Amino acid sequence: MNQVTGVELIKACSAIGAGLAVIAGIGPGVGQGIAAGYAASAVGRNPGAQGAIRSTMLLGQAVAETTGLYGLLVAILLLFVQPLAR
Repeated sequence: MNQVTGVELIKACSAIGAGLAVIAGIGPGVGQGIAAGYAASAVGRNPGAQGAIRSTMLLGQAVAETTGLYGLLVAILLLFVQPLAR
């Protein structure tokens, strides 16, 4: 029976953690879709406010996307840097 060393365990846990960190991209995707849908319906109700609605929506989507980018950054660090596996 093969023994699992500490380095192998750390690499396996890093891969699992990276997969969990990428799941953080689901929330911003759903939120941005909902925001775009509401913005489209708002422009349909009031076409004169299209510029204000678009700028507010894009600002909100940029802020929401940062959580997804942080999750991707954590996943990349866990997969390629692995500071504990040295």
